[in-house]
Amino acid sequence: MQQIDFMESPVLVARQLIGWTVLVDGVGGVIVETEAYDQDDEASHCFVGLTPRNAAMFGPPGHAYVYRSYGLHWCLNFVCRPEGHGAGVLIRALEPTHGIDRMAERRGTAVPRLLASGPGRVGQALGIDRSLGGASLDAPPFQLLPPSRQAEVLCGTRIGISKAVDRPWRFVAAGSRFLSKPMKG
Repeated sequence: MQQIDFMESPVLVARQLIGWTVLVDGVGGVIVETEAYDQDDEASHCFVGLTPRNAAMFGPPGHAYVYRSYGLHWCLNFVCRPEGHGAGVLIRALEPTHGIDRMAERRGTAVPRLLASGPGRVGQALGIDRSLGGASLDAPPFQLLPPSRQAEVLCGTRIGISKAVDRPWRFVAAGSRFLSKPMKG
């Protein structure tokens, strides 16, 4: 069975996660967009060092790091690298496949493309909140399922940030209509 090694760099993990399915209490979909963040990265929450807010991002690997963006949206990240090194992968978009009715209810829309295209929408669609911060990704309520076929992955610069904008640490499933924003170029 395929596995993701969360001890690896977030750049490698972010690429490998494309095509995997993430479920939270049976609700979720195929990961079609990710971004990598590492502690030497000015755009990362870990760049300032360990704080109470970002502690989950420093390990252990294979756990959830949950934060609130702009005080509104809960965002889901998967922690990478050995414990003590702050790094993770932001789940930016999913193609909904499981529990679509629950996603639509949580999001207030039944338009498939709008259910989980963007990190805030992912959080809302999956029912992510502070209580899931630090939870293991290999135990309920989380479930990670390997892809049935290998996705073609495109790489580009991250979006929605103002620092370290030139790092090519955004990964998307080629041809997906569920991305938060199309790839440039």
